[in-house]
Amino acid sequence: MIEVKNVDKSFDGNHVLKNVSAVFETGKTNMIIGQSGSGKTVLMKSIIGLHRIDKGKIEYDGRNLPDMKMSDIRMLRREVGMLFQGSALFDSLSVLENVMYPLEMFSPSSKEEMTERAIFCLRHVDLEEKAFNLAPSEISGGMQKRVAIARAIALQPKYLFCDEPNSGLDPKTSLIIDKLIHEITHEFDITTIINSHDMNSVMEIGENIIFIEKGEKAWEGNNSDIFHVDNEALNDFVFASELYKKVKKANK
Repeated sequence: MIEVKNVDKSFDGNHVLKNVSAVFETGKTNMIIGQSGSGKTVLMKSIIGLHRIDKGKIEYDGRNLPDMKMSDIRMLRREVGMLFQGSALFDSLSVLENVMYPLEMFSPSSKEEMTERAIFCLRHVDLEEKAFNLAPSEISGGMQKRVAIARAIALQPKYLFCDEPNSGLDPKTSLIIDKLIHEITHEFDITTIINSHDMNSVMEIGENIIFIEKGEKAWEGNNSDIFHVDNEALNDFVFASELYKKVKKANK
């Protein structure tokens, strides 16, 4: 579990996060949503530790990140998996080598054990063995995202952060990635936090949703609650398209 308590963050006098509190539960797909410039990306980066907050607490199972020594932060990093927006795979490495990379950096395991773990992770995201020795440029965008998920779980993380995981993917592939993230979260009991503006993802896997508006937490709930909310800013964001307006009307 990750708890954010009364977090403030400013840049050059611009108050970006204002007294934000939230609980991101273990074994659930937690989502941070909001319009561009709302503060959702700053919130995620603050939780990860890429931004030092001005005020408040960010607790990883009771461990307050702002109070940690650098040695403790390094240890915490080993418990964290990260799925980047653009996958961020190394073109000079094969698919298998990409997944092995964090293991080689942080794991005391033997080469054979690291290879076995990487293969296990790749199979877990339904990649065929013939793709293991290919370069990222030789596989599709959806497959690249699956490789990135395999790499993110290679170290068996307690916490998984996903930054716009469906960016650049077609709707069908996006659903596959959503399903994978959801299954991995539940199977391995991970605290997963997803930063997204993809409403399909929100409706599909949004078990715990935080809506950020102008730097404040404006709403919190799940993908069932979201159809019955009297919040103008949230409704304008989620149900902007005619399709989702019809979906909302059908669920009243």
